[in-house]
Amino acid sequence: MSSILPENSPFTPQQRVWLDGFLSSSLGLANGAMPNGVQTNNNSAPLLQNGNGALQKNDPPVAKAPEKPVPLYDRDNPFPARVLEVRSLNGTGSAKDTRLISIDLTGSGLTYEAGDALGVYPENNHDLVEEILATLGATGFEPVVTPESRIVPARIALQMGYDISRPSDDLLLLLSETAHDESEAARLKELVEDDKDNWLDHRDVFDVLQAFPSCNASLAEIVASLSPLQPRLYSIASSQKENPTQVHLTVGIVRWHANERQRHGVASTFLADRTLLSPGTQVSVFVHPSPGFRLPENGDTPIIMVGPGTGIAPFRAFMQERRATQAKGPSWLFFGDQKASCDYLYEDELARHLSDGSLSRLDLAFSRDQDEKIYVQTRMLQQGKDIWQWLEEGAHFYICGDAKRMAKDVDAALHQIAREHGNLDEAGAKNYIQSLVKSRRYQRDVY
Repeated sequence: MSSILPENSPFTPQQRVWLDGFLSSSLGLANGAMPNGVQTNNNSAPLLQNGNGALQKNDPPVAKAPEKPVPLYDRDNPFPARVLEVRSLNGTGSAKDTRLISIDLTGSGLTYEAGDALGVYPENNHDLVEEILATLGATGFEPVVTPESRIVPARIALQMGYDISRPSDDLLLLLSETAHDESEAARLKELVEDDKDNWLDHRDVFDVLQAFPSCNASLAEIVASLSPLQPRLYSIASSQKENPTQVHLTVGIVRWHANERQRHGVASTFLADRTLLSPGTQVSVFVHPSPGFRLPENGDTPIIMVGPGTGIAPFRAFMQERRATQAKGPSWLFFGDQKASCDYLYEDELARHLSDGSLSRLDLAFSRDQDEKIYVQTRMLQQGKDIWQWLEEGAHFYICGDAKRMAKDVDAALHQIAREHGNLDEAGAKNYIQSLVKSRRYQRDVY
């Protein structure tokens, strides 16, 4: 099939191929025919008829497109990728469970930059799905409608289509309307209007169905009242320049006990546990660009990175990227976790980065290795003079990790450094940090 769009059209090669296929199909060119009034020479360059009926060559010549259009994968059309490796990053004695997840992108056409995120569509815990079906007296084969308006067995919809970890308001309202017990109906309405005692915290759909047994809504109604299962975004922990056909994630596995039951993070335990059940298990993924979290264009620019725990993920990508591009600018990482003996994520890799120069300086903070709690912001304040000097020399400053506490504490430490070492008052320090943000020299990837 001849290409319709020229090579200099404002599209990526993948987009151009897809559009060529779409236009060819729309114009009836599936067999390589050209529209009326267009002929080709032996080199397949289009020849257009001028006003006198003579043929004229349409320069520049258009390159041939592949026979089969390359699919474009995105949030609405994720790529079914194979999981290559799930490796524990914590040692014996750790209170945490952190995994390196390696995913194969071969054949996807997906590209990413250091700083981007990977969207992962998880599946719900199989045991939780079966508990819900049993509570409803269902077989799991009953036909129900998915969020995409497809009809599938209830078991499939509950496992892959809907969020069963958080009861939706629509579910609570449906149950209140179908409850035979008036006190249950009233309580359900209260939970929708104002969950004053936080009863819904750490409770899922199964908990709600168990707590309000007088409700008799149909399975189809219950499923339709649930919220769609959303993809999870993970900071990419690799550079595609070093890993052309792979993408890596650094995932903290979430497990806890609440309300007399063991709880599981939907996506993290899906990646850590259920992807290991069979070799080559597939996960649906897409690239989520993060243009606001990027390395400086000039590789000579200094960078300061603060990423405790799984917050190290994008900085692993940054260091790989700097090594691949042979960036010469100094780089400084503040990393921390609980114990150096078992929570020093990527210790060997960081040592190699220090050795080859892709990392210039490393400050560590392990909070439980001594009586006094030491965090990354503690180390920042201890090195405040040098941080200020780096900032004055044009360094870019990055944070990745917990938004509720760590990021706030690191930001407060940065303001304190500006006051103490920049001799600024509170307003001056605030203006200085704001100027870093406006000039894109202070970037955050927090969650």
